[in-house]
Amino acid sequence: MFPEYRDLITQLKHKDLHFTKLFERHNEIDQQIQNFEANVEQASELTIETLKKEKLNLKDQLYAILVKASQA
Repeated sequence: MFPEYRDLITQLKHKDLHFTKLFERHNEIDQQIQNFEANVEQASELTIETLKKEKLNLKDQLYAILVKASQA
């Protein structure tokens, strides 16, 4: 996710607790979705769709933080 911000992500994960929590939650949801889609775990299509929307929202929040931090 966001390879152009790889260094900035590393920096923010060490100094911004809010960013770190968002990043970790995004990764947790991503793993859940992968497990559901690979039939490792069972979930309804509605559950998967809801998780994908939450993941996208988190990604938008992370991107906004990265853009703001890169301009500082």
